[in-house]
Amino acid sequence: MTSASRISAQNNRGWVIVSGFILIVIAILCYFTPSISGLIGACLWGILVIVPSLGNRKVDRLVAQQDFGYASRVARFISWLHPLDGWREQPEVLRALELGQRGSVAEAVAILNRHQTATTSTGRAATVTLYQMEARWEELLVWIQENVSEAVLQKDFDTLVCYVRSLGETGDINGMLQAWERYEHSLEKIPNLRTRHLARLYVLAFCGQTEQVAVLLSGPLANYSNSIKLFWLATADQAAGKDIIAYEQFLSISNASDIRIRNAIARRLSQPVVVAESALTEKSKQILLRISTEIEYEARYSGGVSVKPRQAIATYFLISLNVLAFAVEVKLGGSTNLNNLYRLGALVPEEVVAGSWWRLLSAAFLHFGFLHLLLNMFGLYLFGRLVEFAFGIPQFLLLYFTSAIGSMLAVTYLSVMGYSETNFVVGASGCVMGLVGAFAAVLLHDWRRKKTRLAARSLRGIVTLILLQVIFDLTTPQISFVGHTSGLIVGFVMGIILKMSWWGRN
Repeated sequence: MTSASRISAQNNRGWVIVSGFILIVIAILCYFTPSISGLIGACLWGILVIVPSLGNRKVDRLVAQQDFGYASRVARFISWLHPLDGWREQPEVLRALELGQRGSVAEAVAILNRHQTATTSTGRAATVTLYQMEARWEELLVWIQENVSEAVLQKDFDTLVCYVRSLGETGDINGMLQAWERYEHSLEKIPNLRTRHLARLYVLAFCGQTEQVAVLLSGPLANYSNSIKLFWLATADQAAGKDIIAYEQFLSISNASDIRIRNAIARRLSQPVVVAESALTEKSKQILLRISTEIEYEARYSGGVSVKPRQAIATYFLISLNVLAFAVEVKLGGSTNLNNLYRLGALVPEEVVAGSWWRLLSAAFLHFGFLHLLLNMFGLYLFGRLVEFAFGIPQFLLLYFTSAIGSMLAVTYLSVMGYSETNFVVGASGCVMGLVGAFAAVLLHDWRRKKTRLAARSLRGIVTLILLQVIFDLTTPQISFVGHTSGLIVGFVMGIILKMSWWGRN
């Protein structure tokens, strides 16, 4: 029910030690038995790093589904492979949650008391779980304020999220929103997306934002059990002043098997949450609006925060076309055979001027070797989805093909005029850079309108990516700097035009 119930190791020192150990073993093997060093290193990496990482994700999902028994067993297995970073204690805490779920509260409390401390992430998680199990939020809030320093709170994401919830549970929703603003940088850095969305869920629920709570519970938090979903929907209704609806929802799950939910419901019925509209200050409303706007823009950029997560149909279609064209290359003579690529439609400026205009488009679907295809398709996968979600399929396809033709036209013109020595071009790089430019236009437009942190942060990332790409292009002779740069410019200009003409009506 809370981020604290999703026990996770906050300290990454163990992973550094494990990685260092593997590198040392590989180095020693390279000296004595180089023929098997790579194989053994790969096995060690898989067993000591990949398997525990996948197991951690499995535990996270199981806890969300309240299957604490299975989660405890998986965590115990992980602890043998990775006994550092608090994983050795984690199975015990999860076992306590399982006992509490079954009603064996005394046994659960005994386990948690053994691990209770403010000096380790596992100890803090055990303490938070102990207070949460009995819905003692006032005591938990005091404990966090007195025992957890601000420096620790900024790094221990689970405790930070639980601190945000504690403020809401105790009725200080303005303090909750002020804490959100104060620790916003830390909340943005939470690596686990579920924990990040959970923090938003608490804020939105205690502020009576029922519709957005429903969106989160139907999208990124859909793995939570029905009882947890109903609990938070009812909390949001209660905070919105819909007491009768909330009361009926709480009663429908009052016989839940988990003692934590039963205690939480008893608290809601005896101590209803504050009606948000009557308590929120103007500044708090502004913070709340910003959180809502961030969620709205995340849905627009990624398609993940929505009741029905969208699929990037057009992006997958274009990737399929490129892969199909590559298969044709291989079938008809090879993807690195220049004569074969020429026959299939590679861009040759003189041929375009002579009348072969179709090469402006065909060249964008041809690739020189598998690595060239792989890199471009990876870029198309990353940025294609973002632009498709931002503009919609028709505008996305228009952007893609305009960038393709525009970048090839620029290469042709500059080559014919003698400003460029490029005389043979294949690849979807210009298209991908066009999508980067279009997405930069989206971010710039949204940042100028709403000044959202998400847009500003993403825009900085895009600018950094573009600068790195320019440096790479200028230092790599085989790369078409003209094609990349022209595609970027065409995509950016088209993005601005589409933004002004299409989104301006929405």
